[in-house]
Amino acid sequence: MSVPGVLFRAAGSFTLLGASGGLFNRSSGLCRYAITRKITSKRQMDHLERTASIFRQNGVYPARVCGIMDESETVKRLRLAVHADFTFKAGQWVDFFIPGIEKVGGFSICSSPGLLQREGVIELAVKYTPHPPAHWIHTQCIVDSLVEMRVGGDFFYDPLPSDPLVDLLLVAGGVGINPLYSILTHAADLLRQNSPNNIGSTHLCYSAKNTQELLFKKTIIDMCEEFPSKLSCDFHVTSQTTEYEQRLRPYINPGRISEEKLRAHVDPNTTLCYLCGPPPMIESLVRILLDSGLPRDRILFEKWW
Repeated sequence: MSVPGVLFRAAGSFTLLGASGGLFNRSSGLCRYAITRKITSKRQMDHLERTASIFRQNGVYPARVCGIMDESETVKRLRLAVHADFTFKAGQWVDFFIPGIEKVGGFSICSSPGLLQREGVIELAVKYTPHPPAHWIHTQCIVDSLVEMRVGGDFFYDPLPSDPLVDLLLVAGGVGINPLYSILTHAADLLRQNSPNNIGSTHLCYSAKNTQELLFKKTIIDMCEEFPSKLSCDFHVTSQTTEYEQRLRPYINPGRISEEKLRAHVDPNTTLCYLCGPPPMIESLVRILLDSGLPRDRILFEKWW
């Protein structure tokens, strides 16, 4: 379940949501609302409530589960064959409708638009929780299960050839990697196509408790090695006492994402930053980015609860 930041991309520009356009105004508004709910009710808002004001496509499309794999001990990766008219932008999510289950899931698409174009499929990586849609995916979903999906979200990367060159800084915490992995793989697809010419560098800072919970790590390293001058990554591991795998060692940074590491990849003139993770992490890193001189209209975030 997600709450997007105050910025979204439209018509080749970055536009502020809301009258004040203030990044922290949006966050503080969410905090006031959360406090009110804590006083009046213990019921947590579900995905549809939390994202009621966020853009959604009109179409709800059928899909068939055509693959299931364990991405980690707690995360299952679904491969879904979708309708020919299904489209999305890198970073968006889906409303996930399961026959017989009233609650609607909200899951970020972790694959790239290029995979959809090539194979007619998308992928979701879903962490186990007791919430009915996630619980169904982990306990009842099988190959050939039928579901329906609707695309939504204002948090995405969809560069036009006419856009100025940008360098992407992607910052993920835990399963917040999902939309950023979609953006990273989309950037790699664009580099393979040599188009558009305004694709700069992309750096990923990704934090998890241990290396087992670093989703997609091997494919991320593969992409960085395929485009060493364009793609790079740092894995930040906060709670691991065992040895790191040899291939991971050059990319591992023990501890949380530091201010120093973040500042090293910020150029106020060219950096466009996408963040996705737990709210406290996002709020802390946004302050660092602003203090580093990155304009607030170049900071896009999505909080996962």
